[in-house]
Amino acid sequence: MARNLDIDLVRTFIAVADHASMTAAGNARFLTQGAVSQQIKRLEDMLGHQLIERSRRGLKLTRAGEQLLSKSRRLIALNDDIWSEMTTGEITGTVRLGLPYDLVTTCITPVMKDFAAAHPQVEITLTCAASPELVGALAKGELDLALAEEPVGASRGETLRIERLVWVGARNGGAHLKTPLPVSMVADTCAFRPAVLAALAQQDRKWRTVFENGNIEATAATVRADLAVTAWLVSTVPADLEILGPDKAPCDLPPFAINLHLPKHAMMAPAAELARHLRQSFV
Repeated sequence: MARNLDIDLVRTFIAVADHASMTAAGNARFLTQGAVSQQIKRLEDMLGHQLIERSRRGLKLTRAGEQLLSKSRRLIALNDDIWSEMTTGEITGTVRLGLPYDLVTTCITPVMKDFAAAHPQVEITLTCAASPELVGALAKGELDLALAEEPVGASRGETLRIERLVWVGARNGGAHLKTPLPVSMVADTCAFRPAVLAALAQQDRKWRTVFENGNIEATAATVRADLAVTAWLVSTVPADLEILGPDKAPCDLPPFAINLHLPKHAMMAPAAELARHLRQSFV
């Protein structure tokens, strides 16, 4: 007898795994916490395995849950790909995408290339800003989609990837040894700034701002000149800069999530299709 997985249950499981919180997963899936718990229980009953352990520290995947997660991501991607190919014709129109400065060259370029090849009649407009500004612009209707770098946990966005936030300096540089620590954070609205300053404060490490005006290239040049250190997601660090290891890093930094934020209203076809491409690129 055929046994079929419920795609909605699988999507909820992925959300819980990404957010490590029933409440945050509910926000991302537009469900109540109770509904998320019920869906996880249904999936566990269906598969005959406990997938998530609950403790005072929060939620974590069991061994069975870890085995299921990677295959679940592939299942959702294939499901969405089949659905798009079979139900959509030629897509035309425009889509406005907002994303942080550091994701432009590292994560987005291949996505845009593939999307443009698949949908040449769609015009894409990119807006770069700090993550909090992008989420605000989406809420105002100024964007159709937004990628945001946010602390792992509560968010109304859909988590595409969780990455290490790392300290970055010039190769063989000495800026990390200076007191107060010279720090360049691109802009005072940078999503990483509160987490970085909180981590420095916890270590009682004095710091000073070297450069903050919203230009990531100028920040990179400041770091290359060994005038300051900065903090970036590990996948976005330029090859000519150094990720500072435990012996050089001023302090430990928390991981961050790359979240996809969708508008509250129904999306037009170009935005929905671009969202699908973004999900696939981060699998």
